[in-house]
This record gives sequence, C-alpha cells and structure tokens, in this order.
Amino acid sequence: MAIEVSPARGFADLRAFVDLPYRLHAGTPWIPPLKLERYQFVNRRLNPFFTHGEAALFLARRDGRVVGRISAHVDHAFNAHHGARWGMFGFPEFEDDVEVVRALLATAEGWCKAHDCDRMVGPWSFSINDEAGILFDGFEHEPLIREVWNPPYYAERLQEAGLEKVMDLFGWGLDISDRANMNPILPKIADRARDKFGITVRRMSRRRLRRDMDEFATVYNAAWSGNWGFVPYSKADLDAYTIDMQLVFDRNWYMIAEIDSKTIAMAITIPDINQVYKKMRGRLLPLGWLHYLNRARITDRVRVGFLGVLPEYQHTGVAALLYLEHFDTAERRPQNRGEASFILETNSAMNRGLEAMGGRIVKRWRVYERLLEEGAVPSQ
Repeated sequence: MAIEVSPARGFADLRAFVDLPYRLHAGTPWIPPLKLERYQFVNRRLNPFFTHGEAALFLARRDGRVVGRISAHVDHAFNAHHGARWGMFGFPEFEDDVEVVRALLATAEGWCKAHDCDRMVGPWSFSINDEAGILFDGFEHEPLIREVWNPPYYAERLQEAGLEKVMDLFGWGLDISDRANMNPILPKIADRARDKFGITVRRMSRRRLRRDMDEFATVYNAAWSGNWGFVPYSKADLDAYTIDMQLVFDRNWYMIAEIDSKTIAMAITIPDINQVYKKMRGRLLPLGWLHYLNRARITDRVRVGFLGVLPEYQHTGVAALLYLEHFDTAERRPQNRGEASFILETNSAMNRGLEAMGGRIVKRWRVYERLLEEGAVPSQ
C-alpha cells in the first residue's frame, strides 16, 4: 500500500509522534525517556530551540497506521555562525522498510529546500548538543542519558535510501575507578598544572549554578567554536539547560578549573538518570516519582557530557587535572564507570585524552548528509 507522509497536526498526531519509539523498541536495550519530557522537548513554546530555529514534525502512515516519523528543521543561529544554509532532519524512527525511509527523507528534503537550504544533515534533534547520529556499533549496550539507541537496520536503511556519511561520533567506555589502565604521564601533567600554574578545581553549587552556566558558555563557545556542528548557546538555551542540570545535579561531578578565581576550564559530568528512567518506564505516575527521588542510590554510572579548556590555557595541563579529579571522585562516589559520548572522530585531542584515561570505544554513531543544490560542497 502507498505510504502517506503528513505534518503532525493536533494532539493526536503529536501523541503518535512521541509514542512510536515506545512501540518499536519494546524489549530492546533502549531506555524509554519520560513521555512528559518528550512532549515538552518538541513544544514550540517550551523548547528554547524555537527562539532561533524552526521545525516541522512529520508522520508516515500506511493504510492509516503510523510506520515512521521524522523532523525537518533549520537552526538560524547555527547558519549565522557558520555562514551556512544547512537544513537538518531529526527524530528518525521507522519500521524496517526502505520505502518508508525514502518517503520520510523526501518529505524532510522538500521542507529544507522550501527553506532555502543547500544540504540536509542529520539526524540531530534539534542540535548536535542534544541527541545526534544513528547508532551503528554497540547495539548491545544500554544508552546513557540523551544517547541515541536504535536497532541495526536503521543505519542500513538510511544508507540504502541514499544518505552519505559526513561524520562519526564515538562513545568511550570508562571505568573511572580503575587507575591501572591510565597513562602514567597523566598524574605528572596534573601535578605540573597545580604546581607551575596554580590551577585549582572547585565544584559548582545549586545556588550559583545559573552564573556558573554563563562561565560554561564562555568556555564552550571558545573551546568548541571551530568544531564541526558547533552552535553557540543563547541565553534562552542556557536558562533551559540550567533547569535540566538542576534536575540531575550532583555537585561532586560539576567541576570548574580556575587560576586566581578566573575560570579556564570546565567539566560537566552527569549521573546517568537513564538508570532511573528504566525503572520509571517512561512515566512519573503512579510510582515513577519514587524512583526519581531515590536516584542517588540507583545510579552507578555517569556520562561525561562536556570537558573543555579555554584555548589560551590548553598548554597548562588542566585537562589532565580534570581527568584525575574524575578518578578521585569515583573513589568516593557510587558512580565508578561511565561514558564520554558524541565525541567527534576528528576531535583528536579529546580522543587521545580518553584513550590515556584507559577508555575504549564502545559505541559509534553516524551523521549523514544529502546535498540539495547542484554545486554544493560536502560539509566534511
């Protein structure tokens, strides 16, 4: 039967859009996020993405039955920063049928062309700072918070539908309590950072978290501005990000490196709330909230979400000092393992650092591209 792709209009369509992965991935390593949070995330009034971007959500149906979904979106802040005309697609979920995938991609491509885009890149939902890529290696592992999990056929069908690879993202597994596999030069570099440059590390606090997030943005925008896919954080983004951080806050893992009270580097590592979501099964009620309140006892792993250094201080060894702080913290806390994920394959410094910590690549995601204009140059 013919596949019909149409915009998600009204609450019934939105519910079908949110519900689809819960049906497709039942009984897999996928961990269902809170449905309430997913509704909020795609809400134009509640997600700050829509202060600098626009998007459309689409559903694919066969004989009235939902068989796939996708978004098409433009991030004007991204395009302004890079002087680009990128369109993006995101939230891809679909049954194992390449015709469904082709229909979804064609619809997203048409939307991007109508918005004067010269290429379509994705998936990311809605930016590379949120959920990015299609998993193509490491299916046996559970996803950590905001990591993408999908069955193996997703990557196969997207490539069969004609998308081209543009970037791979790595997920590094770390046993952060095990110093035996750590490169022995790291403690020496960390000692040099303290002794020669006077670098100290302090923990963030709930009370001044919003102010510290401004410092985070300063470091992030300076350290990552040259990275592929980078988009600067706006004030609205930081306001929303701070609320998210408050919900999972553990001051032991939120670190700021300073010289004479000046912020030069930051590390934000998040206890894996996905372990709590697994028990909540996507719902707060009737008893999901009890698991959330008990999250400190449930989580035994973390996700290293960000570790960055101001460019002018990268020679000081402060990154090694922050690595060591993670080992020291793991000896005191229940969380003694985790992942650093969505690391660009081209980010040699971060990949070398994670290897020096004894990490190993356990997951790989792929971001794809389709050129929409003749003469457009691939973004890699």
